[in-house]
Amino acid sequence: MLVIKGGKVLTLDYDRIIENAVIIIDGPLIKAVGENLPLPEDCTVIDAAGKYVLPGFIDAHTHIGLDEEIYAVEGDDVNEISDPVTPELQALDGINLEDLAFADALSGGVTRSISLPGSANVIGGQAVLLKHLAARPDEMIYKNPAGLKAALGENPKRVYSQQKKAPITRMASASLLREALFVAGQNMNKSDLNPREVYRQKPLQSVLRKEMPLMVHAHRADDILTALRIKDEFDIDMIIQHGTEAFKVADELVKRNVPVLLGPLLVNRAKVEMKEVSFKNAARLDQQGVKFSFITDHPVIPIKYLRECAAIAVREGLDEGTALRALTITPAQILKIDHEIGSITAGKRADMVIFDGHPFDFRSQVRYTIVDGILWGEKNG
Repeated sequence: MLVIKGGKVLTLDYDRIIENAVIIIDGPLIKAVGENLPLPEDCTVIDAAGKYVLPGFIDAHTHIGLDEEIYAVEGDDVNEISDPVTPELQALDGINLEDLAFADALSGGVTRSISLPGSANVIGGQAVLLKHLAARPDEMIYKNPAGLKAALGENPKRVYSQQKKAPITRMASASLLREALFVAGQNMNKSDLNPREVYRQKPLQSVLRKEMPLMVHAHRADDILTALRIKDEFDIDMIIQHGTEAFKVADELVKRNVPVLLGPLLVNRAKVEMKEVSFKNAARLDQQGVKFSFITDHPVIPIKYLRECAAIAVREGLDEGTALRALTITPAQILKIDHEIGSITAGKRADMVIFDGHPFDFRSQVRYTIVDGILWGEKNG
């Protein structure tokens, strides 16, 4: 067993804070959390006195392992630009589970992430939820598929206009997305489809059955509204990715209970649809009741700087507690895995990070990261 003793624990379980806490970890699970708990025999003890202990951070939108940092063509598997509609693709099949970024993530306290195809295609393929530390690379796969990636706005237009085929306009992007969902719905109970149609439409039908969400890349307010119209038409679960102008249509998002994976924020205005990018957008969404979490869009922002994004958002007006939740329990809720991770609670998986100071103090460093009870510590840095 592993025991963390003496730290200040921000459980993120209803904002419960435990001073001088004891956390008992049995295998991959948290066995007990509290004060003055008796220590089990033959346990390994981490002295966390003077340190902060939090749930592991979750980055719900990355291209980790798909778009590798030190490679160009060799490590770029993020966009399949031969066809604008590719629901059958699985991000997992392009991920290098030995990408250097996984160790970087641990050094920043990020224990799990979603890796998904890029936004060149209207429908890019299926996302996977990964954990960043395991005994074997194949054990890093936590949930596959975790969602179906779609994209509206500038990117599909730019890519396919160069090929002189649809989508060249926003109208065509929306139409291709609608068509794919409509056809998959019409074919849901047919038995005479050819095998290729069955294979391609299976992920779309999972979305229509609400077995996984449609994860829609959309920056501009009008693209977000288009996505919401499609949600209404097909009655599907949806998550808005990026949401640069989501604060402009917050009432529509709240009405439909559609969350936003907000970011990347630590960037320049790289294209027209990002002209409203600002760390103030986090507070704007919070004030209007939109559920959101922070993302890096790694490698756009290196994944280890996820908490720095939240810290700057606090400086720009976001409530500190909301910011901590937006790194932990809120993304777990958005991904519907909050019964397993996202807070330091007995019975949940043992994902934690130990800082030598407050996590929003830029001088604070990660001393230990724990994923499913496996320890990654200072010696690994």
